[in-house]
Amino acid sequence: MDNFDPTQLLRQDLNDFPPYSMGHVPLADLGRYIKLDLNENTFGPSPKAIAALAAMRHYNRYVGQDELREAVARYVGVDVAHIVTSNGADEMIDLVQRVFLDRGDAIVDCPPSFEMYGFFARLNGAKIVSVPRRDDFSVDVEAIEKQWSVVSGQWSDSPNPKLIFLANPSNPDGSVLSRDDVERLLKLPAILVLDEAYAEFAGESYAARVPAQSNLIVLRTFSKWAGLAGLRVGYCVAPQPIAARLLQCKSPENVNAAGIVAAYASLEDVDYLMTNVRRIVAERERLSAELAQLGFLQPLPSRANFILCRVVGRDARKMYDALAQRGILIRVFGSSRLRDYVRIAVGTPEENDVLLQVLSEGG
Repeated sequence: MDNFDPTQLLRQDLNDFPPYSMGHVPLADLGRYIKLDLNENTFGPSPKAIAALAAMRHYNRYVGQDELREAVARYVGVDVAHIVTSNGADEMIDLVQRVFLDRGDAIVDCPPSFEMYGFFARLNGAKIVSVPRRDDFSVDVEAIEKQWSVVSGQWSDSPNPKLIFLANPSNPDGSVLSRDDVERLLKLPAILVLDEAYAEFAGESYAARVPAQSNLIVLRTFSKWAGLAGLRVGYCVAPQPIAARLLQCKSPENVNAAGIVAAYASLEDVDYLMTNVRRIVAERERLSAELAQLGFLQPLPSRANFILCRVVGRDARKMYDALAQRGILIRVFGSSRLRDYVRIAVGTPEENDVLLQVLSEGG
């Protein structure tokens, strides 16, 4: 045993695996910043959710998820058999991959996109077929279709990607897929996974389509529209046979009791939360127009709660640093494709005013 090195038992294909970092601010320092970097809901949770968390007296007990699944099903408008809850939408990305992918299978990813699709694919030993977005960040559906070949009118038996991951609205640019593009993708012999984390801000969803569409999975979350990012509550809407397999394979206690309590209360206060969603959408349009007037930012149209801006004539990283020194956090990117861009989450009117003032002063 003297020469035994336990690290040699680790998966060697993960030696160069880069950790995913979001650049969190220490809890004690959260109040020091205007946080516009992580697409959070700055209006916060429903008062009913906060009250329900305070009133809960059984955090020492395991709490079942059936009541939450039923409430989600009513909210979405599908049968509960199609609903699977998760520890945030991130866990559901991982779980969907694990029930479909054998080692060496492939997913389609369309960068720039949410990095967790590729993160979990690598972790699950899958291949990543990268189909970059066009210059305007639209999805190149024709290039995706070319990943499958047809022989004599039939799809070939050669290995093809099993899963197509697309955020709708997209992250980081906030665009939405056209109906025609979705229909084309659904004709492929693969599972289309639509990540609808920002669907409430866009005002459209494909969740109700799932019961009649055998190869469509929709991912949703309470992090954005309901302001519960820190409690990690997500779910998927999946065809019943797929949902049954996900329920079979997931941990029964994957969603914590506080998250269940807050999410359930949020669904009893939808009107309040959707009022905040409408306020964010209105602020998004105001902020986009004001940013465009500055001259050095070019905001892209967005249907989410954030705005991707091209930085013109300035260095995006230096702009980030200058804002951070003034207590304002936005998002910059390490990829070459996004080197000249910043992403700004929509804050409260007061937060947005401070951001605009600092930027107008050259920050």
